[in-house]
Amino acid sequence: MEFIEKETTIAEIETLLDNGYEVEVDSPDGYVPVNFFINKGMYDEYVLNVDGGEPVKCNADHLFETSLGWMKASQLYEKYQTNHFLTKNGYKLGSVFKTGKQIPIVDINVNHPNHRYYTNKVSSHNTGVGKSLFMCHVASSCLLQNKNVLYITLEMAEEKIAERIDANLLNVNIHDIIELPKTTFETKVNNLSQKTQGTLIIKEYPTASAHSGHFKSLLNELALKKSFRPDIIFIDYLNICASSRYRGNSTVNSYSYIKAIAEELRGLAVEANVPIVSATQTTRSGFGSSDVELTDTSESFGLPATADLMFALIKTDELEELGQIMVKQLKNRYNDPTIYKRFIIGIDRAKMRLYDCEQSAQDDILDSGQEEEYNYHEKPKKSFEGFKF
Repeated sequence: MEFIEKETTIAEIETLLDNGYEVEVDSPDGYVPVNFFINKGMYDEYVLNVDGGEPVKCNADHLFETSLGWMKASQLYEKYQTNHFLTKNGYKLGSVFKTGKQIPIVDINVNHPNHRYYTNKVSSHNTGVGKSLFMCHVASSCLLQNKNVLYITLEMAEEKIAERIDANLLNVNIHDIIELPKTTFETKVNNLSQKTQGTLIIKEYPTASAHSGHFKSLLNELALKKSFRPDIIFIDYLNICASSRYRGNSTVNSYSYIKAIAEELRGLAVEANVPIVSATQTTRSGFGSSDVELTDTSESFGLPATADLMFALIKTDELEELGQIMVKQLKNRYNDPTIYKRFIIGIDRAKMRLYDCEQSAQDDILDSGQEEEYNYHEKPKKSFEGFKF
């Protein structure tokens, strides 16, 4: 196999991946493979300048490794404008400022437990906790229950979502799928076809270009041309959808804009009589929190006000080392949200799967902070049993 070492941009990595190249990027942990490329859309521009280095252009959520730990660009700009940043040549003094402009933001996801890589020789971090992985796992679970699944992606390419779901259903490392022998692949697919009659359709839209009207037209088209009616819809993810009521370049504030998107998707769910699952991100304080609240929802509190069921995926360094993630109920219109308020599940990123943890993993988790009202130590603990209709 031939190896080529060169300096490149994150945007150029997309072309290399699309052309079938295996790409590795330099990091504090050595060269690490790139899982996929992400086009995030237009964001406010932040710039990091490090002594003796090239500037790093990014958005507010971009994480840098500093002498104080991992910190977002917006947090550095607002509180710690001057700091020491980990670079390829050790810690260097640098500062973050906001330009007032908007720029297109692209990112990559790397396959390493530390999830870090060098951007212009400065240590950066994947921002993902696992929201897309979670939705791909639940989509796979629905398929195994003979349900029809529509997965709409505005972030990753259709092929990448399909790879994730394939890895989950076939129980194969995502990096090994394309190298599976034909006979092995056919055997796995045939075995899978005997377990489920569910149908999966994945539809990709450009970031921030599609709204509930487009999704409604898609449902009508699928029903007419393919006689396909989904039992559940996944939209990856809400914040990068468009609104059918507001123009994308209008002066409407983010609270109203995101709230409008949430209301429109909920209206579509009611009209089509089908559950819609989507995701959002937390604020900068919520990102590093081990106890996320509804108030940590980014951009608009109108989103949790509209949602019927909302839960947080929480990752800490301790949980990451154990290959686990915490689920916390934030809102539930269908049941008492204090019942099984928090629980731990295992996460296998290589196979894009979630799995039950031993009961001992739940022993130190309190269901709620309202000890005066309930004796939570006497309640049974819950492990993750999968998504059930």
